[in-house]
Formats: sequence, C-alpha cells, structure tokens
Amino acid sequence: MFVHKMWNDHELSKMVDGGVPFAMLSDSGGRVGKAYGVYDEDAGVETRGRFIIDPDGIIQGYEVLTPPVGRNVNESFRQVQAFQLVRDSKGTQATPSGWKPGKMTLKPGPELVGNVWKEWKTEMAFE
Repeated sequence: MFVHKMWNDHELSKMVDGGVPFAMLSDSGGRVGKAYGVYDEDAGVETRGRFIIDPDGIIQGYEVLTPPVGRNVNESFRQVQAFQLVRDSKGTQATPSGWKPGKMTLKPGPELVGNVWKEWKTEMAFE
C-alpha cells in the first residue's frame, strides 16, 4: 500500500493530473494474484497486471506484463472510457482500435463484419 502511494505521489501524479483516480491493490501473500493467475510462486510476488472489472464484477480487459516493459496509464484510461461507452450504449456502439472520447464509434452487426477497415479509413481521413 505504501509503495503504491509513493509511486502515485512521486511518479504517476506527474504523468496524470492528480494521480490515478482509483485504488491500486496490494496483495501480500498472493491470494488475489493466485485467483487471477498472475502469482509467481517461485519469486513470491505477482507479475504486474491491470484488470478492468465492470460494475457487475466481470473482467472486461486485462494486461499482464513482465517488469522490464512499462504500462501506459493513458491507455488504461482510454480503455476504461471505451468500456464505459459500450456499457452505457447497451452494446449498440463499439469502439475501434485507438478510439478516444469524441471519436467515431461503430455499430455492431453482421454488416460490419469484414468492413471495419472502411469505417477506419473514413475516420482516419479526418484526423
């Protein structure tokens, strides 16, 4: 818990105004890490992971990286915003790769299959 506070106060808050607006988990003993499949028994620690869990307790996205590769907090925020938009739309909208708030969304359906590139090409032309 204290390492996360120091990391947030001295690093993350310099990358994201106000720091990370959600709690980070500290898991001494590895109980949660074992449940999520990221606990390294030999080292006695978790592999670094980020899990996006919706209000119903369903994992919508996750990323697990070894320590030499850093994570992108802005990408985490973007993904949370995308999952929120899709949830709020009750599945009537989808977000293409790289979607950001205010950008075009997609309408899921059979006609979209094999045609995402056309929508992507149209959107990219306006950037």
